[in-house]
This record gives sequence, structure tokens and C-alpha cells, in this order.
Amino acid sequence: GQVFFLHNRVMTIERMRDRIVYLCPAARVEIGHGRMDAEELEAVMARFVAGKIDVLVCTTIIESGLDIPNANTIIIDRADRFGLADLYQLRGRVGRAEHKAYAYLLLPREMMTIGAARKRINAIKQYSSLGAGFRIAMRDLEIRGAGSILGTAQSGHIMAVGFDLYCQLLKQAVAQRKGEKLRLRLDVDLRLNFVATNEAEFVHLGLKTCVPAFIPAGFIGEATLRIQAYRRIAEITARDQAERLKREWRDRFGQFPPAVDNLFLLTEIRLAAAEAGISRVEVREDKLMLTRRGDFILVGGKFPRLVAGRIEQRLREIQELIKRL
Repeated sequence: GQVFFLHNRVMTIERMRDRIVYLCPAARVEIGHGRMDAEELEAVMARFVAGKIDVLVCTTIIESGLDIPNANTIIIDRADRFGLADLYQLRGRVGRAEHKAYAYLLLPREMMTIGAARKRINAIKQYSSLGAGFRIAMRDLEIRGAGSILGTAQSGHIMAVGFDLYCQLLKQAVAQRKGEKLRLRLDVDLRLNFVATNEAEFVHLGLKTCVPAFIPAGFIGEATLRIQAYRRIAEITARDQAERLKREWRDRFGQFPPAVDNLFLLTEIRLAAAEAGISRVEVREDKLMLTRRGDFILVGGKFPRLVAGRIEQRLREIQELIKRL
């Protein structure tokens, strides 16, 4: 396929083109940017669409426009200079046909491990499945901050703690001011690579590689009610709350599909982890990696392994392992 090489500096774009020609002498390389004459730019794009150019060294002028089915690779130079929404938009310029697409984000060495730029890159890497746009938007909100929710000052504390946790802390502070008893706060990060948390992701990954854990449209048809249902389950901080909500939903909506059963099971795992002081539950290559106070929990000097033969049994196995700690 063809390649977009995005270098968003007009002053040095020709130098970058020459460097690519030096590295790939057999490739047909041309330039496209917004300061070119309109007719010249149109001719370049026409040649690219016709397949007469292998690598188009360009600026963000390609962010919107015609789909080019044969373009299946984008390389973004200095990705740290782009916002998360920009990166998401640019990544979407390739992979619009049946060919597998690739997006490479180039960072300077000093930006590899720290800062908001690294958080943006991690978000783009993490949310790559179909239907990930909402998660990207929420992560962008967390990174950039939404300011003060109740006041006029734009403090941006949400940037450090995350939107969901910020709302929980706010609710906790209000309850404390009212003199109400504070419930356990579920500050547990679940990273389970075999769990699909929306229908698009489940369809994309397939039943053999993941288990569903979401509220299907077939169970609660109205979108507004589904959003309210997600909020209700996110507010659970105790097992009795979970049981009451289960009874209410069975009464209102009927028998649970497996996806809803698994969603409640994820909540029960969070509850068990919070009670054990665990802040992160991660599965990597059948290893259960639990983090408590910044340190991994080892059993017999190594990570516990998941041994369940069927993928749908893994959530229950994780819950039992956490309960035994």
C-alpha cells in the first residue's frame, strides 16, 4: 500500500522528503502541504490517488478529504506535538479498505516515558478497536482536564485523578459534609485483555477470544436508559447494592444475557479487590498481575496463573483468586 508520512513543518518538509528518498531510493516520494499552489497540490493528490506516488510527505492537510483506499500506512513525525483528537483523526485516514492498516507514531527519546504526550500516545495504543471513539474522548478529557465542575475557577484537578474518580470523590466529599457514612471507594483499575466492554469490540474480537461485559441493546433498548443503567452499576460500592440492582433489573428487563452477568461479575471483582487493598488487576499472557500499594502480589515468588480451560470461566477464577488473598 501507499504511505502518508506526516511532517507538520513546512519549513523543513523538503529536507524530510530528501531524507526519505535517501533511505528509500526506489520509492516515489512527493510533498503535499497547504502553502503550495492550489493547482500544484491538486495535481500531487491526483497522482497519489492514482497510485503514482508511494510516499506522500505531508502536513495535517490530509486530516480530512478524500478516502484513499490503497493508503494503508501513516507515519506521524513528532506525534508528541499533536492532541489526542488529532491523532485519532489522523489514524483514521488509513485502513478504509480491506487492507490491514498501520499507524506509526514517532517520538523523540526524551518524550518516551513522561509527560502528557506519552499519555496521549498510550491512549491511542490502548483504544484501537472499533467503537473506541468515546473512550478516546473521555481519556482526552482526563488528560487535558475539564476544570472546576461546580465553580468558575478552571482548576483542572480532573487531569490528575480521572473523570470517573473525580465524580466519586466529589460525591464522597458531599456525603462527608452531610455527616453520612462513607462507603468503600472502588478505585480499582481493571485491565483484562479478554473482556469486550462494548458490542462493537465484541463483534470485532469474536466469541472465541473474549467474553462480553456490557449492556446489550437487546436487553435495554432505549439508549438513555442504558446510560442510566451504566451509571447505576458504576455507583455500586457494596455487595448489597449489587444484589438490589440485580433484583430490580430482573424485575424490569427480564433474564440477564451473559454480557450483563459478566458486567456484574466485573463489579464484584472490583469490590473484592478494593477490600483487599488492590489498586490494579491485570491479565497478561495468562498471568494475573495484582498491584497493592505500588507492589505486585506474588504467590510462591511468582504471578498466579489462570488455568481455566474456557475463556468464560476466567472472570470467576480471578474473583476466587482475589478472595483467597
